Amino acid sequence: MCLGIPGRVLEIHDDAGLRMATVDFGGVRREVCLDCTPGARVGSYVIVHVGFAITEIDETEARRTLQVLRAMADAVEGELGEPLP
Repeated sequence: MCLGIPGRVLEIHDDAGLRMATVDFGGVRREVCLDCTPGARVGSYVIVHVGFAITEIDETEARRTLQVLRAMADAVEGELGEPLP
């Protein structure tokens, strides 16, 4: 199963020419590539799949989706490597 998980961009930086960000997934933070979402800024919410932000979404949808994913804890833990808090 493939999951796209919403997260909030906390910090943006350059890593060897790639636009990267620290993204918070409701308490779990990961490094994410933003090259596919050039409009994403600090505070933006993005959907992340295998380390790449693939689209931007609004905060309301991100929060709703995280609630649903918390109810699917095993799938989220498999994707992120740890459960959402």
